[in-house]
Amino acid sequence: MSNKTKLKIGEFSQMMQITVKTLRFYEHKGLILPDEVDEWTGYRYYSIGQMQKLKSIRDLQQLGFSLDKIRDLYDNSLHVPDAAQIAEKIKETERQIQLLTRRRNRLLQLRNSRKHITKMEKFYIQPLPEIIVASHREVIPNFEALGPLCYEKIGPEMQRLGCKCPQHGYCFTVEHGSEYTPTNIDIEYCEQVEEMGTDSAIIKFKRLPAVPKALCMKHIGPYERLYESFTELFKYIEEHGYKIVGKHRTCYVDGAWNQDDPEKWVSIIQIPIE
Repeated sequence: MSNKTKLKIGEFSQMMQITVKTLRFYEHKGLILPDEVDEWTGYRYYSIGQMQKLKSIRDLQQLGFSLDKIRDLYDNSLHVPDAAQIAEKIKETERQIQLLTRRRNRLLQLRNSRKHITKMEKFYIQPLPEIIVASHREVIPNFEALGPLCYEKIGPEMQRLGCKCPQHGYCFTVEHGSEYTPTNIDIEYCEQVEEMGTDSAIIKFKRLPAVPKALCMKHIGPYERLYESFTELFKYIEEHGYKIVGKHRTCYVDGAWNQDDPEKWVSIIQIPIE
C-alpha cells in the first residue's frame, strides 16, 4: 500500500462524515474492513477506493436494505440488488407508506380531538331501557370476522325470520370469555327487535332487563384498538368512584357493512355502573 494514499481511521471518518464508532461497527459486521492495520501500532488505515464502497453501503441503507443484506450482496460480488430484490423492497416501502399514512391520520384525529372534544363530551351517562333482542352467539376467529358474520349470516337469517327492528336500530356485542384473546373469541351479537320471534338454529330471542345507569364513550377506529377507549373509560370510572355492575356492551354505529375505511368505524362502549 506504499504507493497508495493512506487515511487514518479518524481522517477517513471526517471525510466520509461518519463516526469512528460506526466504522468499527461496520468492520465488526464484515462490511468494510481497514485496507491495512499496522502490526506494531494497531492503527487502521483506509484507501481512497474504500470511499466509494462506503458511499454505496450508505446509499443502500437509505434505500432500506439492512446491513446483513448489504453484506450478503458484497459477499456474492453483486454489490447491487437484483430486480427481484428491488421489487420486494418497493412492496415493503409501499406497506410502510400505508402504515405511516394511517399513523398520520390517527395523529390528526388525536390533534383534532384535543382541540374540539372536552373530557365531559367524551363520556356520558344514560339509562338503557328494557329491550327484546335477536341474538347469535359464536366463537369467531378474530374481530375482523365480526363484519362478515353480521351481514352474511345474522342479517339474512333475521330477514328470513321476519324480524322487525326499530327505526333507530340498536345492535351490540357482549364478550363471554374470561380473558382477552385475539383469536377464537366467544362473542354474542344482539340486535334490538320489536317483538319476540321463534328461535332458529342461528337466532335466539330474549328480553334484556333495563340498565338504570351506563357510562358510555364513542370509539372511532378499528376494533383492535378498542383497548384505547377501555383504558380511558376505566380510568374515568376509578376517578369518579363508580362500580361496574354488569357486562359491557360494544354498540356498532358504522362498520365494515357501510364503511370501507376502518379508521372511520364508529362504536359506542356502554358499561353498566352504579
